[in-house]
Amino acid sequence: MNLALAYPLALLLLPLTLLPFVLSPQRTQSFPSIEGIETDPLSAAIDWGLRITGAIAIFALILGIGGLHRLGRTVERSGEGAHIVLLIDRSSSMDNTFAGRAPEGGEESKSAAARRLLKEFVHQREHDLVGVAAFSTSPMHVLPMTDHKDAVIAAVDAMDRPGLAFTNVGRGLALSLDMQEADTSPAARVIVLVSDGAAVIDRKAQEKLRAAFARRPINLYWLFLRTEGAPGISTIPAPGEEDTPQAMPERHLDKFFKSLGVDYRAFEAENPEAVRQAIAEISKLERSQITYYERIPHQDLKSHAFTVALVALLVLFAAKLAEVRLVPVTESSSWQ
Repeated sequence: MNLALAYPLALLLLPLTLLPFVLSPQRTQSFPSIEGIETDPLSAAIDWGLRITGAIAIFALILGIGGLHRLGRTVERSGEGAHIVLLIDRSSSMDNTFAGRAPEGGEESKSAAARRLLKEFVHQREHDLVGVAAFSTSPMHVLPMTDHKDAVIAAVDAMDRPGLAFTNVGRGLALSLDMQEADTSPAARVIVLVSDGAAVIDRKAQEKLRAAFARRPINLYWLFLRTEGAPGISTIPAPGEEDTPQAMPERHLDKFFKSLGVDYRAFEAENPEAVRQAIAEISKLERSQITYYERIPHQDLKSHAFTVALVALLVLFAAKLAEVRLVPVTESSSWQ
């Protein structure tokens, strides 16, 4: 039951619960011998019932005074979900619209659309553990893996600060992998990369990332927020054009992800509705059975104890009002 008292010394009052069995609250009256009257089981039962009710009232009052409560505990449960790291690009281009310009009027920037839809995603995922990381010139560890939805929402909201010019996706991925390594549970692992572009990852960094992905199966999703008129992930260079990571970073980053040997999917979105559809598809894909632990907080029970005491006292009060005083019949009154 995990029950406890805030003030255990209140238990010293427990002997008071014996008082109803020693003393009777009923009015005592003188009456002649009743040896000739049969035993009344109903009256005896009512008498014992009232005594027990009195003991319950005292016991409940002692528990209430002592601060009865149920201790916080951790309960193991099962459900559908995953352990997800949201890796969000904070380069300055994310502050532009999908048309590639600064937002005007009611227009929404790519970063604002991504934040809004990611928050919806987090709200819908009841049993996930979610961590948040960001990257531009350097990676930023925003929030460790947690099941506290309010903290995740606040972390995503914090991505509204102006970004920097450079996109160092390699270091951002390395940080996301470190966050997943810190979690030792057997749940499904997911990294969701949200970016409107790519950058060159040097050979040394590629090998480190490849080794990290090989240590543990991790599903990788790239949500590419494509600016209008910009090359896409699957854009093939025209004859005579360069096909290098420097000239076509998105195409070559996609090829690198495909070479990792992990479950990888890329979603190319050119407007907020496409972003919504991509996030909904990711949510459908990540529905593995997981075991998670729910923290149940401390629960105050003293109000329940006082309620029980009040009900018991009302029963005793009603019994007291129902008492009938026997008036002895005198000899003079019998002749009248």
